This record gives sequence, structure tokens and C-alpha cells, in this order.
Amino acid sequence: MSGREGGKKKPLKAPKKQNKEMDDDEVAFKQKQKEEQKALEALKTKASGKGPMCGTGIKKSGKK
Repeated sequence: MSGREGGKKKPLKAPKKQNKEMDDDEVAFKQKQKEEQKALEALKTKASGKGPMCGTGIKKSGKK
């Protein structure tokens, strides 16, 4: 028994998934999803360029 045997064992490799044939509906759906993702990313980058929506932050009352 050497010291290297202890601990977690590596899991067995899962068999590779076979590529299944996609019909036209699935191809169109995947394409639509990719376009929506690109549009969302463009909106995110556009929105991140600006500052925060409201610049007021935490309002503090004048009372002490």
C-alpha cells in the first residue's frame, strides 16, 4: 500500500455520444437560438457601456 493509492478515484470516461441527424425544424431552431444569443450579447455590451441606471445611490436623510 503506497501513499498514492488513497483519495478519490478518477471516474470512468463516459462513452462518446453519437451524432444524430437533425431535421430541418431542429436546424432552424438552433439557428434562431444562436441569433437570439448574439442579439442578447450585443444588448449586454451596449448596456454595460453606460453607467448605472439610477445615479442617486443610497439616499441619506439630512437628520442626525
